[in-house]
Order: sequence, then structure tokens, then C-alpha cells
Amino acid sequence: MHTVPLRRRVAVIVAASLATATLTSVGGVYDVDPAAAAPLGAQRAQFTAGSSYLVVEVLDDDLVHFELAGGGTPPGTSNALLTTPQVDKTDYAGPDVYSLTGSVIETSDLRVSVAPTTLCVTTTDITRSPELVLQTSCPADLSQAWKGLNITKSSMENAYGLGQQFFTGASSDGDWVGRTRTPGGTYGNAMVYDAENGPVGNTQIPVLFAVGDDNANHGLFVDQLYKQEWNLTGDPWTMRTWGDQVRWYVMSGPDLPDLRQDYMELTGTPPVPPKKAFGLWVSEFGYDDWAEVDNTISGLRSADFPVDGVMLDVQWFGGVTANSDDTRMGTLDWDTSKFPSPASKIASLSADGVGVIPIEESYIGKNLPEHADMATDGYLVRSGCATCAPVYLTGNPWWGKGGMIDWTQSAAGAAWHDEQRQHLVDESVTGHWLDLGEPEMYDANDWTAGVIPGKNAHADYHNAYNLLWAESIADGYERNDEDARPFMLSRAAAGGIQRHGTAMWSADIGSTMKALASQQNAQMHMSMSGIDYYGSDVGGFRREMLDSDQDELYTQWFANSAWFDTPLRPHTENLCNCLETSPDAIGDEASNLENLQRRYELAPYYYSLAHRANQYGEPLAPPLVYYYQNDDTVREMGHQKMLGRDLLVAIAAAEGERQRDVYLPDGDWVDVHTNERIASTGQWIEDVPLWRNGVFTLPAYARSGAIIPKAFVDAETKDITGKRSDTTVHDELIATVYADDTASDFTLYEDDGATTAYESGAVRTTQISQAISGSTVAVTVGTSSGAYNGAPSSRPTVVELVTDGSQASAVTLGGSALTQRANKAAFDAASSGWYNAGSGLVVAKAASSTVTSAKTFSFTLGQAASWATFACENASTTFGQSVYAVGSIAQLGNWSPSSAVKLNPSGYPTWTGVIEGLPPSTTIEWKCIKRQEAGFPSTADEWESGDNNVLVTPPYGTAGITTGAF
Repeated sequence: MHTVPLRRRVAVIVAASLATATLTSVGGVYDVDPAAAAPLGAQRAQFTAGSSYLVVEVLDDDLVHFELAGGGTPPGTSNALLTTPQVDKTDYAGPDVYSLTGSVIETSDLRVSVAPTTLCVTTTDITRSPELVLQTSCPADLSQAWKGLNITKSSMENAYGLGQQFFTGASSDGDWVGRTRTPGGTYGNAMVYDAENGPVGNTQIPVLFAVGDDNANHGLFVDQLYKQEWNLTGDPWTMRTWGDQVRWYVMSGPDLPDLRQDYMELTGTPPVPPKKAFGLWVSEFGYDDWAEVDNTISGLRSADFPVDGVMLDVQWFGGVTANSDDTRMGTLDWDTSKFPSPASKIASLSADGVGVIPIEESYIGKNLPEHADMATDGYLVRSGCATCAPVYLTGNPWWGKGGMIDWTQSAAGAAWHDEQRQHLVDESVTGHWLDLGEPEMYDANDWTAGVIPGKNAHADYHNAYNLLWAESIADGYERNDEDARPFMLSRAAAGGIQRHGTAMWSADIGSTMKALASQQNAQMHMSMSGIDYYGSDVGGFRREMLDSDQDELYTQWFANSAWFDTPLRPHTENLCNCLETSPDAIGDEASNLENLQRRYELAPYYYSLAHRANQYGEPLAPPLVYYYQNDDTVREMGHQKMLGRDLLVAIAAAEGERQRDVYLPDGDWVDVHTNERIASTGQWIEDVPLWRNGVFTLPAYARSGAIIPKAFVDAETKDITGKRSDTTVHDELIATVYADDTASDFTLYEDDGATTAYESGAVRTTQISQAISGSTVAVTVGTSSGAYNGAPSSRPTVVELVTDGSQASAVTLGGSALTQRANKAAFDAASSGWYNAGSGLVVAKAASSTVTSAKTFSFTLGQAASWATFACENASTTFGQSVYAVGSIAQLGNWSPSSAVKLNPSGYPTWTGVIEGLPPSTTIEWKCIKRQEAGFPSTADEWESGDNNVLVTPPYGTAGITTGAF
């Protein structure tokens, strides 16, 4: 949105007559000093043509709200247009500039032209040169129940958003142009089944972002709760829905980030989740008792996996009885025969770093006392009328038979929270798992109090049901003055659910590679629909659909989700107690561990992005088009994504993948695994390995100039808040800095990780910056500002500087030289120091000092890295076999044959190769191996016998020739 200029000029000129339409307007002529006058507020104009009317409500210079109907009484211009619970902000100050001449409205940014006879609305961005027609929206079938808009495509080529709908075709790619966004069920939101993806969510979030060339773009949000169908296969695009009126918003702006931030301002930004939400949450359907939970956590701890929580399915309250009125579905009381002493158990798990999130549904078994109490108070959905009995649901009685809560009544939500759920909050659960909230099961002829006055039918509330459920929980936390942040995991939604602290997952997805690929496309559009916290049942819920190697599927899925899912949650149907979901027990354990540890290392980065999402509406994991919308290559790309502005990650979702091509948009990028720097003009990097050092890991690149805050993570790490098995404290500030000629900075956000105190300013921010001058890179960790409960007053600081490949000849801290350390162990043990790690990496450490003092590290570069010629003698080979060097450092594969370095036959049977980027002043052990060239095998055909070869690298320059032999 735009700041108010020094003087605000708003001219409203109303035409005396129109040929075939009538017009009324609110407004006048304003020439005021904004410092001395109240804001103008929204400006409205009303147009009529025959029995139809259109109201245009200008909320800001780049945001316009419309209401269109084919009959009824026009609302006039005195009052604001109606909004649904999807909308959060209604108090816009109004445009800075406004004029109405005839049927043309202008602000500083937009021209809105209304065709008098048809009420078609053409929106033009007048900030462009030449002016850019964004779209024309025309009424369609206003006299019919199924009505809507025909929207000209204009210069738009691609479109994103519209919530969650899984494409078929086993592709991560695809935008909405050329496709139809269909309702999930009779009324919209539903879990739908297809043979590729299984039972997956279809969640209606009716916001669309369209883009064309040269930053042509606009946003469109249809504020309707009725089911919608969007057909973008032709021109015009069409949107159809039910309801007496059609209400929508048009947004303009210079680029997609501006448009999405406007949408987030309109519907609400997400609160910062509890920090533990970013960790690993184990789950299944379902854990039978505390003993099974303990066994799962114990297995993870024994294998050195950090873990932050466990999610409990319906077994936690027990007694769910199919086809019975006596089911316990709907109670929020513990089954203490299987889950005794819940409060003390939750406390003991918490002390071990493990949170608990229990599931709940909106259905209540008919014979439960809770059903009787809610029915007496009139808080259940009724069967057809305001005075009718509660609905009796029997159609899919896997959980039993009974009624459902009427979340359209705020009093019903308050009563349920205070009388049934509050004890869980008092017992310190971390959040609430909301299931079946589409709603999955309903009586099509039911009656509720309703969302909009006078609208009480099922169609009137269906798509708002889970939104209102989540709202009732967030309201309950606020009403009861809870310090804890509300956090929910939901299967259904409407626009705006994110503002209540709700993450989403993709429902009962099938265990197929096709579903894994499609999940990535769904995440792309959910990000553009305002849902930052989105994930999946890692490994797939429906294991009976498994059509590939289970371990390979899980390993790939876990790697993808460890980058993008929040929460990160493996889950499957395991009533047989014969399936595994925990990453220490399924898939490639070493790969799962490394991918999880990377997720935990990046927790400060994710958490800082979460604060920016809350404050500025910025996305956590946007598609590449979000930042590179003029790059045609990324317009439909879902197989690569960004994390924030600075990290690019390429996914994997196919059998037998050992490498893949990666596209890098124009600019300088750095491979985060190898520190290789690539100057891209917008090009593909071929055959990037997916297996490195014997583990499966996704290609990832940092934008040159990126600054990534990290946490210390090792085998002793227990959870994301820093609990450790060895009880030591690692609160150092660690930053990986990718040096660039253009100065850059990043703000680290920290808070207590659990309470709402951050909303009142209990946040610490620290700006980290980098700048290059000649051969010197200066990295400054600025003075921290702000405080929170438990914030360290002093701590060590570590800077990992990734260079252009050269090493440092000197490092200073505040002008004082730091002493070089020979190896990392000596460096870690030292109170301060620095060392050259090789591969274009220089690490510097400052001893613990107060956070109120700035620290500037200066790295003098230009020293050449160390390298050596490796030779293997007597190395005769067979067809398909080559000779490799493998050894004790990452550059030699860390003893993993699959990551060994291939040599070349020089004077056969001698093979040689120059290996660069070796760590200086380091003792390296290595051997020759013979290995098959194809497939990156994890085992060698033959190892060099005898003791390891030993190489000691110099501080810089060549180490000469080192030789081994078969």
C-alpha cells in the first residue's frame, strides 16, 4: 500500500446522467492537509443497468472491492460492502487520489471503467507506461443460481493460487492457465480420491494471481463462501459460484511480492508458530498408549535424531466405535486406561523436549453427555430448521453415529473450548489437530445459525466450517488470557485461516511417487494462497497404494519435507502395528538423519522468515516465479522452490533418481553442499548429484550475498529449542555468509519460542551484514535490539564465510588479528580463532561477549587454496569400471564409494587426477578403489589393500603428488 503524500487531493465528480444507467456516489471534493484531517475512508460508487447493480468500493489506490447482483435492492454507498469471515481488514483509510467522472473512477494507481449497459468493469494500471489493461470482469448469468464473472485474459499468461487441488500427471509443475479448478464436492471443500494421489484435500481459497510479460500482473480475490469453479482454459477465464451477489477484490502492484502482501493484509498474516512447530513431529493412526509413544521417542533418541513432538490420533480418547451411538468420538477426555496421568506425562515429555498435539473432530457420538449438553444449549447443527432436533449423521459411520458442532455460533465455539478443550490447554499441549473439517460428513438439508444473516443452509457455511472452528480456538486462547500461542493443524480451510495460527496438510495422500510429485505442485499454489505452513503425511498415509520401493519413496519424501513442510510430520494408517513411520526405522537412516539435522541447523533462518511472514506477509516457501516472474522458464515450475529470498532447493520424486538437472535464474549462486560458485545467465546445471557422501540430499543453492543464520546441531541435539542430551549449552550465533560485491544484510529474529509475548515487542533482532572492499570482506554482527524472557546476554559468534574459492591470509575481529587453528577440533576448543576449511570456506569465531556490542570480522582474501595430484598405480579395470580416490574428508567422499572422486587413466594402468579445494594444514587419509561408473554404487568392487595413504596439506598451494597402488 502507499504512504499518504504531503497533501491529499481527492476529487469526486459525478456525471449528471448516463445513457442507460443510473449512478449514485458518496464523496465530495477534498483538498486537505492530512496532518490536520481524519482519513477519507473508502470511496464508493453505485451503478445500475436494468435490474442489475454494481457497487465499486475503492479501499486504497491499488485495491478495489466490488459487489454485483442481478436483482434485489442495491445497498447504496453509505455503508461498507459486506465481507465474509475470510476478510480480516475492513478499516482501509481510502485512496490518496480519487476521481469519478461519468462511469470512470481513477486513483493514483488504477482506472476502473464501468460499461453502463453491461456493468462490465475494466481495470487499468495507470502507473505503467504505456498504461496496462489488467482485465475486464463481466457479469455472467446473474439471473441464474449458478452465476459469476467472465474475466478477460488480457496480457496475462500464467496464474497461481486458488487453494489446494491436486493435479494428475505425476508432475510438480503447472499453473492454472489451461486448467479448470473444480469444487472438491457438492459444496466445495472435500477430500477427493484419484488413482495417482489417493484421498487428498481440495481446499477452496479463492485468490488468483495472474502474470504476464514485463511485470504485468494483478490479483483477484472472490470473497464468497459458496463453492466455486474457475475455468482458465480459454479467454475469457470464467468463475462461477452460488449466492445472490458476487463480491470480489482486484489488486494491482509492481510485482507478485507486492500483490501477495496486499492479499495478506486483507485476510491477515499468520502469527509466529511455536518454535517447536518447525521440528520433527512423529505421528501415526495411531499410537495405542504412552508406552508406544515412549518406544518411538526412545528409538529416535538412540539413533541421535532430534524430535520435537508427537501427534496423537483418536486413540488418545479411545472408544471410537463404528456404526454406534455409544462411540466416544467427540469427547476431549483422555482414555486413562491407555494414557494415564496425562498432565504429568505431558510435563515429563516436555522436560525431554517432546510436545504433544492431540487430534479432535467436530462430530459427537449421540449418547455422549457432551452431545446432550450441546443440544440443550442449541449449539449443534440442526436438521432442517431453527427449532428442529440436531442432525443425526449415519452415512459414513466409521467413527459411530451422532451430531456435529455448529461453529457458525461463536457461543457454541466458546462453550466447547471452555468446557471441553480448555483442560488440554491447561495440561500444556502444544497445539490442536483439527480433522475432518471440510466438513467430511454432513446432512445436506441441515440448518445452522449461519455466517451471513438470513443464510442458514448447508451451502451457506460449508466452506467456512474449518475456518470458524480454528477461529473459535484462537478466540478461546485470547479470551482466557493464555500466554501460549494457538497452533493448529487443519485438513480444510477458507481464505484467512492462516491468521488464526493454522497450518495445513494435504489429507490422506497415497504412498506413490506420483503423489509426492503432485504434493510439490500443491504446495506451490498453497503458498500463493497465503498458506505458509503446509505439509503432508510424510511417506504417504495410504501405504496400500505403494507402487515403488518403500524405503526409496520415504527417503525422498522425508528429504523434500525436511526442507518445505511445517510441521514435518511422518504419518500413516498403522492399526496393524506393522508399519513404520519414524525416520530412524524406515528409509535410508543416514539420509534421514542428515536431512533432519540440516532442518534443525536452519531453524534460526526459518524462524526469522516466520517473523517476516507475520509482520510483512512474506512467504516462507514461494515458487521461483514469486521472485523471478519475468523468467519464462520458472513460470510453471514447482519442482524447484525458494526458502525465503535466499535459498533455492530442487526436489526429487522419481524412482532411481541419482542426479537431476537444476535451473538457476539469472544471477550468482553458490552450491550449499560444495560451495561452488556459479554465474548464471538463466541456465540449467546438468547432472547435479542427489547422493553425496553416501546420503540422499537435495540440490540447494544460496543466492550470492545471502546471509543464513544457523544453529549448532550434532548427535546430542534433542529438540529445536536447544535441549541437549549432554546438558551443555550451545547458544552461539552462527551465520553462513555468501560473500558478494553488492553489500547485503539479514535480520535475525529471536523470541521465547512459545508465548505471545512477541506480539507485545518481546523480540530480539540482530542485523548481520556483509560488504566487500578490494580483497577484504567485512562481516558485521550488529548490536542486538530488544529482549525476551530467557534471552542470553552474551554468547559466542561464529561466521562461516563462503568465498569465491580463495582462502584468507588474515582474519581480524574488531581490528585485532585472530590466530589460525590447524583443524576444526582445535578451533572448537579454542575460545576464539579462525581456520581455513577449504572449498572456499573460511570460518571465524569470537569468544562469548555481550550481545549489546557489534562485532566486525574482516577477512583478507586472495590466498590460493590447497590442491594435490592423486595417483593410483597397478589399476587395471574391466568394462564399466573406473578408479576413484576416496578418503577422510568431504572432498574425497568421507569414505563413501558413491561419493568418491573419479581419476583418469594417464599412463594406463596408472590413474591420476588433480583434486582442488583441499583443507589447508590438514592430515588426510585416503585409498584407491575400483567402482562401477553407473549408478553411484554404495560399495566398491575392490579396495586398495594395506594401510591408508596419508597426505598432509600445506597452508596453501600445491601438496604435490600422493600415490596409492593396488
